[in-house]
Amino acid sequence: MNLSSSYKAHQPRTEQIILFQVSGQTFAISSASVQEVRSVDNIAGLARELPESPLRKVRHSIRRGDQTQYIVNTALHFGLQPHHASLVFFLRRTRTALLVDSIEKMTTMSRLQALSHAFQGEERSWYRGLTTLDQAVVPVIQPEGFLSLEELSLLESVQLTADARSTASDPRGSQLQ
Repeated sequence: MNLSSSYKAHQPRTEQIILFQVSGQTFAISSASVQEVRSVDNIAGLARELPESPLRKVRHSIRRGDQTQYIVNTALHFGLQPHHASLVFFLRRTRTALLVDSIEKMTTMSRLQALSHAFQGEERSWYRGLTTLDQAVVPVIQPEGFLSLEELSLLESVQLTADARSTASDPRGSQLQ
């Protein structure tokens, strides 16, 4: 019997995560899901305002390469009282960027617990599951859960209208909120 293969079979699968704060609440996201972290001040001049956005949680977008990413106010998304966000997480494989208050730490998650059946509504798409760290239960967010396909379609329409209006004027960034 090969001891190394037996040992590997009993090791729990681990995943690197980022613990971050939004309105005093701690959330986790897979570090593999975050392409880049930038300060709000650093990108404020690049953000474009979407004044006619039908989504209260999305008021800005940013052009990155050939793709527009929509900046989601994470506090509003989760129904929390917004605080002054200081960071933006640009997510991989989505058209979403998240406003967050702060990063608590990076750590390793060794267990992801499925959501309880108590989660019945749209929050089932918000979270991958729950994990425990330092005897605290932390929700692990689903990167694709911030904007549905329908919401993305609405935002694209608003973005096209905003772009058409700004072609005649000088495009300048706006303050992120």
